[in-house]
Amino acid sequence: MATHLGLIGGSGLYGLPLEDAEWRHHDTPWGAPSDAILTGTLHGLPISFLPRHGRGHVHAPSDIPARANIAALKRLGVTDVVSISAVGSFREEMEPGHIVIVDQFVDRTVARPSSFFGTGCVAHVSLAQPTCPHLSRLAADAARATGATVHEGGTYLAMEGPQFSSRAESRIWRDQWGCDVIGMTAMPEARLAREAELCYATVAMVTDYDSWHEGHGAVDVPAVLAVLAANIGRGRDLADRLPRMLGHAAPPCPHGCDRALDHALMTAPDRRDPALVDRLRWVAGRVL
Repeated sequence: MATHLGLIGGSGLYGLPLEDAEWRHHDTPWGAPSDAILTGTLHGLPISFLPRHGRGHVHAPSDIPARANIAALKRLGVTDVVSISAVGSFREEMEPGHIVIVDQFVDRTVARPSSFFGTGCVAHVSLAQPTCPHLSRLAADAARATGATVHEGGTYLAMEGPQFSSRAESRIWRDQWGCDVIGMTAMPEARLAREAELCYATVAMVTDYDSWHEGHGAVDVPAVLAVLAANIGRGRDLADRLPRMLGHAAPPCPHGCDRALDHALMTAPDRRDPALVDRLRWVAGRVL
């Protein structure tokens, strides 16, 4: 199998110098993705870039069609997904402008479909290790090569939003739960990538200290946008370096991301809903 890199992120990646670049609209059994997907090649490697919120930031976090996003990337042949997103920091040493390569999640979202599977075809995948260590290591190396300060490993608190945290919430998640960063978009994205047997890594760009830090004001949109603007070049540089690190051949994932469904299906074959199974072939055709 050939490597195909999927990038999920924001406006900073629109300017990637892809060869044969083309925006293509897609549809899936779970509806349309957030936007058209920019496809092309970079350093000879197939690339598919998906704007998570849509161009112009039209989708609120709770309304992002995560199932359609992951299904469309899978259908395009993507093997590795790198998600780039803005986060707040719960740690003094994880400063605005730094990058955290997330390796764990605490999911506090409540209003988003979190699985491709369901009644008629039940599956349980393991999320003990929700990101791919190999892909995360490459993402860390690429981020460090841009000159960024990189923290490898961190727990991401996924909140529903769209409002930012209260100070009381921020302190609980930092002091009692031991989380490191907070954002609104990594879940259920990471869950769905695992169900689709994709290697997945989260590159979290710190924009603020959320609201726990007495020495900094409450997080607000202008402050976030100011740091994001400063990071646009770095995000593009990181994305430019990844294809050269990944290589063209996609060997079996050493951590089993591409075999996550091997023992996950629970529903007996003769009891599976044919209509659901037909939809699931988009993401789980290997085991169906």
